Amino acid sequence: MTAIDSHDEIREAVGRLCRDFPGSYWRRLDEERAYPTDFVRALTEAGFLSALIPEEFGGSGLPLSAAAVILEEIHRQGGNAGACHAQMYTMGTLLRHGSPAQKRAYLPQIAAGTLRLQAFGVTEPTSGTDTGALRTTARREAGGFVVSGQKIWISRSEHSDLMILLCRTTPLEKVAKKTDGLSVLLVDMVEAKKHGLSIRPIRTMMNHATTELFFDEVPVPAENLIGEEGRGFRYILSGMNAERILIAAECIGDAKWFIDRASAYASQRVVFGRPIGQNQGIQFPIAKAYARMRAAELMLHEAIRLYEAGENPGAEANMAKMLAAEASWEAAEACVQTHGGFGFAEEYDIERKFRETRLYQVAPISTNLILSYLAEHVLGMPRSY
Repeated sequence: MTAIDSHDEIREAVGRLCRDFPGSYWRRLDEERAYPTDFVRALTEAGFLSALIPEEFGGSGLPLSAAAVILEEIHRQGGNAGACHAQMYTMGTLLRHGSPAQKRAYLPQIAAGTLRLQAFGVTEPTSGTDTGALRTTARREAGGFVVSGQKIWISRSEHSDLMILLCRTTPLEKVAKKTDGLSVLLVDMVEAKKHGLSIRPIRTMMNHATTELFFDEVPVPAENLIGEEGRGFRYILSGMNAERILIAAECIGDAKWFIDRASAYASQRVVFGRPIGQNQGIQFPIAKAYARMRAAELMLHEAIRLYEAGENPGAEANMAKMLAAEASWEAAEACVQTHGGFGFAEEYDIERKFRETRLYQVAPISTNLILSYLAEHVLGMPRSY
């Protein structure tokens, strides 16, 4: 039994909670472009969003495998954890690198749900995934930092009380490596919006509550610096494996949802006097999608095993994310094709999930960058960028 298989009670509890938020709930939110406040509140009250917070701070103190089960099951039940998953994968930055005072100040409130840590400010319009080239700066002044710059694709910033922000505290021309001189600040979003932070929503093909941020001389207290100044890139990087793993779990959940829907419909839909599932042209794409999903799931389990053993599963986490994203997309294609015209009807939820799962081949890291990582760091080929 793998670590992820040992959380059956959690899986069942999440499934019960999700049944209170059926497809009609998600369709209404999608139509209104609204945030799933009630769903996030229910997850918080049930303790699922504080799964990774140590018990001493009011959380459950569970391993990453439990968090993966929570997110997978949300997606398997037809929901979308994109509204709240960042609280899990950004938590590591605060847990591993935050000061004792920061942990005491914030973690109990996050666990209780009185504060939300949902925003993760890294990507910028001009740098994309070239993090070392980011231009948002935080200059030292008496009592703290003053932040100026711009971020884009920052999801949930309108629904978060706190944000993990990566910014440059040492000019690029004064560092040996472009990833040096970056620092992590914990930004109080409520205060920042009063003093120079403006937020512009970005409408996308799915209901993802993403935004563009503009920092105009926003003050941040010195005590909100996480870890050492100038070492922020390392802190962010150390949480990337957890992020990849948790996103992969969501993709596995999506794939299972699509496969279940496609298999059931193929068995029930009768055309020309027999179920369409008797036709190999229908059977084979669904079966192939299932095989791809299982293979990706096994890679995910291996990444989790290494992570929980304290090893560095960089390759495995990246491969799990890539393979799971591809598996969920293949399952989505098979599901739409099986349903034919009904796959495009909103009431079946397939078109919504189809749009949502497509994101994961692009974000939070694109498939091409994962392939570049594997080529360089696993296969020893020359760096391509």
